[in-house]
Amino acid sequence: MANTYSQIYVHLVFATKERCPVLTDERQNEVYAYITELVKDYNSYLFAIGGMDDHLHLLISLHPAHSVSEVVRIIKANSSRIINKKEWLKRRFSWQEGYGAFSVSQSSLDKVIHYIKNQKEHHSKQPFVDEYIDLLSKYRIEYNHEFIFAHVD
Repeated sequence: MANTYSQIYVHLVFATKERCPVLTDERQNEVYAYITELVKDYNSYLFAIGGMDDHLHLLISLHPAHSVSEVVRIIKANSSRIINKKEWLKRRFSWQEGYGAFSVSQSSLDKVIHYIKNQKEHHSKQPFVDEYIDLLSKYRIEYNHEFIFAHVD
C-alpha cells in the first residue's frame, strides 16, 4: 500500500465462553505472548494486553489492510487452538461470540494503556459486566443486555 498513511487505534474487549475462568495468572503470560505474535503477523502493533481470568483487553494499532473483525477472528481462533492443545480445560475452550471494539484517540493512548495494564486493580472495585456496560455507554453504543453475555454471575 504505497502512499497509504494511517493510525488506527482500537481497544478490543472479549470474554471467554460462559465467562470460564481459564486465563489464570499462571497462564496469562503464555496467552499474552502468543497473541502479541499474532498481532505482529498482521502487521499491527500491540500497545497493551491485560485482563482477568475470564476476559481480555487489547490496545492495538491496526494495519489498514486488515479489518477489526478479521484480526479479532484470527486472535480468537488461534488462541483457542493453543488453549485446547494444552488441555487447560476438561472440555473444549472457546471465546464468547462477539467483542467490543472501541476507537482510541492519540491523546488517550497512555490512559488506555494504563487502564489495560491495571485490570486486576480495576476489577477489585468493579465487576467485568459493569465495566463492559460502562464502555458501551461511554462510546454511546446501543445494546441489548440480554445478549451481552451468555453467562453472568
